[in-house]
Amino acid sequence: MTELGSLDHPTGAPCECGLLRGMVEGTEASVVVLDQELRYLYVNPAWARASGMPAAAFRGRTLSQVLPSGEAADEVVRHVLEDGRPRETTVAGPPADSSSHPGRRRWRGTFHRLEADGQVLGVCGIGVEVSNLRWYLSDLERVHQRLALLDTAATRIGTTLHARTTCTELADFLVPSLADAVGVATLVEEEQGNGPLSLAGMLRLRIMAVSAARELRRYLLLLGVPGDHLDIARGHVVRNCMNSGRPWLANHASDDLMRKVTPIPERVGVWRSAGIHSLLLVPLPTTGRSVGAVLLGRAGASAPFSDEDILTAQGLAARAAVAIDSAHRYTTEHTMARELQAALLSEPHSPHPDVEVATRYLPSGRSALVGGDWYDSIPLPDGRTLLVMGDVMGHGFHAAVAMSQYRALLRTVAATGATVDAILSEVDRRVAHIGLDRAATCLLTLMDPRTGTCTLASAGHLPPVMLRSGCPPEVLWVTAGPPLGTELGDYEARTVPIAPGTVLLLYTDGLVEERGTDIDVSLQAFTRLRLPVDGPLEDLLDTLLAQLAIGVREDDVALLAARRRSA
Repeated sequence: MTELGSLDHPTGAPCECGLLRGMVEGTEASVVVLDQELRYLYVNPAWARASGMPAAAFRGRTLSQVLPSGEAADEVVRHVLEDGRPRETTVAGPPADSSSHPGRRRWRGTFHRLEADGQVLGVCGIGVEVSNLRWYLSDLERVHQRLALLDTAATRIGTTLHARTTCTELADFLVPSLADAVGVATLVEEEQGNGPLSLAGMLRLRIMAVSAARELRRYLLLLGVPGDHLDIARGHVVRNCMNSGRPWLANHASDDLMRKVTPIPERVGVWRSAGIHSLLLVPLPTTGRSVGAVLLGRAGASAPFSDEDILTAQGLAARAAVAIDSAHRYTTEHTMARELQAALLSEPHSPHPDVEVATRYLPSGRSALVGGDWYDSIPLPDGRTLLVMGDVMGHGFHAAVAMSQYRALLRTVAATGATVDAILSEVDRRVAHIGLDRAATCLLTLMDPRTGTCTLASAGHLPPVMLRSGCPPEVLWVTAGPPLGTELGDYEARTVPIAPGTVLLLYTDGLVEERGTDIDVSLQAFTRLRLPVDGPLEDLLDTLLAQLAIGVREDDVALLAARRRSA
């Protein structure tokens, strides 16, 4: 190279003037000069700092001898020497400070051929670090992966209103996406549903689900199975995690740390045998409290939990906790409503001896809450019997309460001896007066064996079906007035003859309504049934349900069959 004055540098590279020296050695860009053999002649301070090597260590060495990824750069620089066209390339190397720069660092460099008086002297390279951009893209990718995982979880966790199913979905999702072994435990609620069960200062949890990688499954039985109870003392890590809502982490945990997280110290040996080395405990948080906790473990060659793993686990636990809490609330309300309805839906009053009655109630088998279906038979003077079938709109505890109020009102008004259409009008008026906020459909059927007649009136309810020996079933169409509770009144009655041995079938819409099927089509199906009219009414109801293929229904089904006895 042309002698430009001493640079006073370990490599001995010359410099023409102080201005040039100040520019090269003061810039944050890395500057290197290579000879025709691609050996270092000069490196500026910026490159020495970035590489973490003193300038003297570069003298006489090639790019590939200093940086492991330099072989590709050597090829690029060799082409620059040959044809003189500047080229760009990327070189990578270990960080000078691994604590502040995790992973490999990268520099993007441009190389130019140096010439003087027509003679090729070497190559000059100027580079800038692009590691931050790559780290940013890596961080962005990790965030994207976490969001994608949470998005997928939304469709796979909490698919039912069943707490154990939700816990199982959570455990199975976490393995293998985030852990090698997982256990999910939730609070054991008091029977009255007033809060978590606490015995002698111990908080009781129930193991709801466990999951593990295939090679670890044989250890699961030793760690506990769903249904087992765990009693957690005050000050325990699990209890502190649930109370604070903060996760607890133990990467490369010692035996002492592992003993802190389990109420059964003997399990530490099982964890060690399974190769578990890191544990992460996250709560199942809801508004105001945690409903349980999730313990994640990593084993074997799996990496310890990272900060991103903790955030992801917390996000998944939070989503599952909402579903678990909803399932608990549903179960509590569902149980209360079932118990209330069972108490209110007792056997109807005994009809007069000339009328035989059988009833059946089938609760829905899906997630819908209990409905407000009811039936009744009310004996009236002169041997008459009033048959009642009703359905309060809506579901749940409040629908069951409203059902009891409708039933009581009907019994009270029916005792006045009014006609069936007048009974409906008076109940409609009283319901509006007392402020019931739930409407109800209702069918009244007054059987009078003395006159051999049956008088019908409907408040928006489905028509009854008449069954006679040797004849196909007949739908008794009756003008359907407005539901009770609308204060619209205006009901019409229809009277039909009823011979001895004739059966009247009253029912709620859960028997015939199916999604995607017109109600008239379902009612016509009655006319094709062949039912044992002359046998016991219980057998008739069994045959009816079998022929209609009644399985899991989305709504409750109430049935009442009444037969006029033979004289």
